[in-house]
Amino acid sequence: MYIKIMNEENRNIYISNWLLLITILVAIMIVVGGLTRLTDSGLSITKWELFSGIIPPFSEDKWENSFSLYKEIPEYKLQNSSMTLQEFKVIYWWEYIHRLLGRIVGLFFLIPLIYFTYKKIVTKKTLLWFYTIFILILFQGFVGWYMVKSGLSDRTDVSHYRLSVHLTLAFIIFILTLWNYLKLKNKNIIIYENKIPYFLPTIFMLFTIVQISIGAFVSGLDAGQIYNSWPSMNGKFFPDDVDLSVFSSLALFDIPSIVQFIHRILAYLIFALFLFILLITFRNQKLKHLEKNVLIVFFALLIQIMLGIFTVLYNAQILIASLHQFGSIILITSSLILVYKNSKIN
Repeated sequence: MYIKIMNEENRNIYISNWLLLITILVAIMIVVGGLTRLTDSGLSITKWELFSGIIPPFSEDKWENSFSLYKEIPEYKLQNSSMTLQEFKVIYWWEYIHRLLGRIVGLFFLIPLIYFTYKKIVTKKTLLWFYTIFILILFQGFVGWYMVKSGLSDRTDVSHYRLSVHLTLAFIIFILTLWNYLKLKNKNIIIYENKIPYFLPTIFMLFTIVQISIGAFVSGLDAGQIYNSWPSMNGKFFPDDVDLSVFSSLALFDIPSIVQFIHRILAYLIFALFLFILLITFRNQKLKHLEKNVLIVFFALLIQIMLGIFTVLYNAQILIASLHQFGSIILITSSLILVYKNSKIN
């Protein structure tokens, strides 16, 4: 009996470590994906070759061939016609690393999953969660190519709508892997009777995911490169290149200044919501077990807001903008841990 229990514990350790590895890889992929967008590298590889695409061009002829394919798309003709082969190699490598990471995530998830299925070492419910994640990983690959395809014919950039779906789906995969990791890693966590009411931490995290999606709109439209002032937008609360009538149409999500405005307002609302959570937590002595986690989320949120402000002030400079995206990973991670601990009640 003792050996059986130890084996079960070991299995949980191995599976939780596997989930943690996938979570870290997805986080790295999100950061690299952000850098790929910020460096305008996403359209450098114009073909989707699942297997042969694993091998990058090494010879000069193959590099010239890849460059010639890039020269056929609007981004090169209208925006980068003076680009040299050496400059092309830089953007190629960013997109290549991003795609390679996608393949690695898929393989690292699939191979252990097949083993777990064959050995029947996890419950059917857990296995269903794992297969759901794997299907989402496959779908993410399709969405990635669908996004790239939008920039190969009539545009010089990918569709910001497809970019937003791609980023949001990446965070959903990240959340699901991290959530399952927390469940396995903390099976013996202490269960408390009191929690933050009204599902407020969950609502906060959902608002944060929406904010990340809008952030992808900002990135896709290069909206961070206009109205580089704060707290006003060039001296005004509302951008002066449009009027309020745009809110009567969904076309407002195609206007860079409006998208930046929405991103700012949503940040203020999210901050106000978390101040309310903070107040509830520290005024109720029965919620003392959650105070540390609430403070971690609060500081992650403060840093993320500051990085967002600096991103605007410094015209979406690559390093700051990349740190801003990394900050969103930290914020989602700390928020999800708070949601998890808040759910552990009788």
